[in-house]
Amino acid sequence: MDGMQKSYRIKELFPDYMRYLCKEMDKNRGRLQEIRLRVNQPLLLRMENQEYFVGKEGELSRQNHNSYIMKIEDMKSMINYLCQYSLYAYESEIKQGYFTIQGGHRIGVSGQIVSLDGEIKNMKYISSMNIRIAHEIMGAADEVLPILYQDGTLCSTMIISSPGCGKTTLLRDLVRQISDGNPFDRGRTVGVVDERSEIGGSYMGIPQNHIGMRTDILDACPKIHGMMMLIRAMSPYVVAVDEIGSKEDMQALKEVLRCGAHLLVTAHGASLKEVQHKEWFHGIFQEALFKRFIVLESKDQVGKVEGIYDEKGTVLWKQ
Repeated sequence: MDGMQKSYRIKELFPDYMRYLCKEMDKNRGRLQEIRLRVNQPLLLRMENQEYFVGKEGELSRQNHNSYIMKIEDMKSMINYLCQYSLYAYESEIKQGYFTIQGGHRIGVSGQIVSLDGEIKNMKYISSMNIRIAHEIMGAADEVLPILYQDGTLCSTMIISSPGCGKTTLLRDLVRQISDGNPFDRGRTVGVVDERSEIGGSYMGIPQNHIGMRTDILDACPKIHGMMMLIRAMSPYVVAVDEIGSKEDMQALKEVLRCGAHLLVTAHGASLKEVQHKEWFHGIFQEALFKRFIVLESKDQVGKVEGIYDEKGTVLWKQ
């Protein structure tokens, strides 16, 4: 799945005094998936599902030699810089374990939790950070799009893959192409429930990624509430959500279909068979809620399609 990737500089994610560490990161930004920062531990990168250590001069190595060790002061500087020196403004997101910054990059955090009566109120003394680099690959859906239409109508589709294999990237481009229009259909209204701000990569409510001119998005909204909110308020032709997997998700999906909308969703799984055996997914297959299943490979190239199947498990396209 070739395409143009969004341009950005990795060094802009770091405070000035740490930017010398980013020379090799910027050279490899198209391959970069995650930057892992942990207090008193080496600075790590993940590129194309391989792990690299960042050296004291910014060099990359597969071995832990001469690695840059994150200090408490580094972590404090990073979090303050990424929050634009206004940690309070991001408090509601941080207590959920992540926040999104300009450019659509999602920052996962962990540390000491502040709770009251069993409810998480805040997080302090952040000790770990995972910067998930936003990747847009325009045209990522080109090769699958023709197979998702039957008699001129879009089929409700589930994208299946292991974590980090490109399912959100593929979903995002499908949303864009369905919204803007494509060779198989005119542009349609798409409603996106972006519970973890990964599809639109919204910053202050505005998507940073290209998700189409006819797309309405609910950012940081629970899926089970957001799907019906969109149906009632925005009348979408398609509803798109990321990472379904609970009984409540299944019930909400059925309601969307009963209202006449189509679905685009993603789910964790190494294969179609694995997903079929998950407890809450049984009804999906018994009732044929989805007419297409796209399975991505869990190795080699991120976003590579292993196969596309119909509701009976029949192979429609195979790599």
